[in-house]
Amino acid sequence: MLGNITEWMLLITGLVLVTGILYLIPAFGKSLTKLAKWLGSFQAIIGIVAVVVAIWRGLGNLDDLVLLLVGIMLAISILSAIPTFGKYLVKMVKALGGVQVIIGIIAIALAFI
Repeated sequence: MLGNITEWMLLITGLVLVTGILYLIPAFGKSLTKLAKWLGSFQAIIGIVAVVVAIWRGLGNLDDLVLLLVGIMLAISILSAIPTFGKYLVKMVKALGGVQVIIGIIAIALAFI
């Protein structure tokens, strides 16, 4: 439980992805929403760090694969500028946009498993 950098990055990226529903948590939803909105201002940087951490760890387990996916979703504004495959990443992120909250919940759950 939050013992390595992958798990911390999953928690942070998951919070950014579920910003829109955090206010529904009765006890501390407002505080989490403020934190997630603040983290959202660093969305692209957090996404790039997540991609680097996932690749650095070797993509050997589900945590790393989900972290790579979430990192790409958050860093798409920067990654779309890559000449060869940037347009394909944009298409992938647009396709996943409808399930962004679900992916964020999965990322947070993996952080604590």
